[in-house]
Amino acid sequence: MTQPERAPGDAVSATAYLPYHPSPSAPTFAVPEGAVDAHCHVFGPSARFPFAPERKYTPVDAASETLFALRDHLGFSRNVIVQATCHGRDNSAMLDAIARSDGAARGVAVIGEEASDDALDALHAGGVRGIRFNFLKRLVGNAPRDAYHRIAARIADRGWHIVVYFEMAELEDLAPFLLSLPGTIVVDHMGRPDVSQGIDSADFAGFLRLLDDNERFWVKATCPERLTQAGPPYDDVIPYGRTLVSRFPDRVLWGTDWPHPNMRSHMPDDGALVDVIPRIAPTEALQRKLLIDNPMRLYWPEEVSR
Repeated sequence: MTQPERAPGDAVSATAYLPYHPSPSAPTFAVPEGAVDAHCHVFGPSARFPFAPERKYTPVDAASETLFALRDHLGFSRNVIVQATCHGRDNSAMLDAIARSDGAARGVAVIGEEASDDALDALHAGGVRGIRFNFLKRLVGNAPRDAYHRIAARIADRGWHIVVYFEMAELEDLAPFLLSLPGTIVVDHMGRPDVSQGIDSADFAGFLRLLDDNERFWVKATCPERLTQAGPPYDDVIPYGRTLVSRFPDRVLWGTDWPHPNMRSHMPDDGALVDVIPRIAPTEALQRKLLIDNPMRLYWPEEVSR
């Protein structure tokens, strides 16, 4: 199976993309009460929240009410909504969703250097607790590292963290820059390993060393549907998630990645994705850390400290 994302030269129309699953199954695994879907998105509706002109892809509309209905269907209590490149630096759709969540959502924003201190204050008041730096060339071209540095310095005192999205093959080159960033760093989607290399690959060993040596680095054990070469039920990806959860139990997060933008090979059943959780976190203690304790510390620390 080929990697399920578009080539950088593809047009930005949504026609080649699969829509999100229309009727996800009820998961067999019952998530613990208070569980957090710590990586998901909202897109549009484009008539109200237009997509960025510079975007490299156009997703289907995926509104907040659909996301929250999925949350309830899957048994989760909260969401962390991550800004994706198709909306650029306009975080309005995400902020609107958070405002509609009755306190059950937080956000990770994308900002530029033009953002004023007042704008950052407004983002914080709106529920943002982190920013995302994207290094995938097919989505952002050459990442503006100098600008990322200056942005990171501005948010360092706000208690926000930095989410980074890259492919594991680029880690050797990228690691010195990542280590120079302040505060907590959260790596998206297991660092996107090439699972065809196997769990004992040099690239994955280097990623584990980065996490071993730097306790401020966290990782999302997410997106088997993006990483798989074999397809559902993602047996080729499970060892990666299980290794990360068992080795770094206090620094792992999990999320659906709904509505799964850019997917063309297959559209995952979100209920089946939830059933992956006990395969990577086989004990109740690990499941609680992955789904409740860790995301609550990062996104709702004021509730944890009560």
